[in-house]
Amino acid sequence: MRTRRKYSKEFKMEAVKLAEVSGNTSQTARELGINAGMIRRWKQRFEEDGKRAFPGHGNPRDEELAKLRKELRRAKEENIVLKKAAGIFSRDLR
Repeated sequence: MRTRRKYSKEFKMEAVKLAEVSGNTSQTARELGINAGMIRRWKQRFEEDGKRAFPGHGNPRDEELAKLRKELRRAKEENIVLKKAAGIFSRDLR
């Protein structure tokens, strides 16, 4: 079983810059010991998102969206607890 390798934001940015400077993505990928397709994907993400590209683990691209998802998850958990409590109390009244 292969483990997934993780690369830092700085490494990805440098790899993209090196590929652009050399003009040869495949050669740059071989020198760095990675797949050329990875550099192409990183380059595409960098072009799309600029400085916000490669947020890393736990760093959401959109902070408001992450906050809303967290709030929704909490509300769902509270809803489950309330449903269980309602079921318990309705049994006791019978």
